[in-house]
Amino acid sequence: MKKLIVIFMLVISAGIFAQSSMKDDVEIVQAIYGKSKADLVTQYMALSGTEAQAFSKIYQEYEAERKSLGKKKIQIISDYATYYENLTDENADRLTKAALKNNLDYEKLYSKYYEKSKRVIGAINAAKFIQLEVYLQTQIQSEVQNSIPFIGEIDLTKMKPK
Repeated sequence: MKKLIVIFMLVISAGIFAQSSMKDDVEIVQAIYGKSKADLVTQYMALSGTEAQAFSKIYQEYEAERKSLGKKKIQIISDYATYYENLTDENADRLTKAALKNNLDYEKLYSKYYEKSKRVIGAINAAKFIQLEVYLQTQIQSEVQNSIPFIGEIDLTKMKPK
């Protein structure tokens, strides 16, 4: 009976895991801060006039590229959820390499948009922008990581019947 309950809980948690990993990162920011990401950035940056207009265009470009990376990250997590119970060396290797590449792509994105922002709003404001983005992405990563089980966290084959 206990084994049946554990299996039932695993099935439920796998469904919750798949749903929570599919949340858009902007939704996570909204859930954490109660504001849209764009509102947080605008409020924090506190730019005015021509700087605000110039930065707004750059921020929109940035968000388009960041969302693309976010979709790739969500796909990697979704694939992990799919393969979690029967993870092979091949799938673990592919997923890990994809996750590491995605992390590097985020770093490249920060560098690219730091330089673009610096040209129109100066180094201090560009640094503020990147600092905020890295902070928000770290918060998002933390939320996602907390909802993902570690590899082998629950292995039914190692459970002893009582």
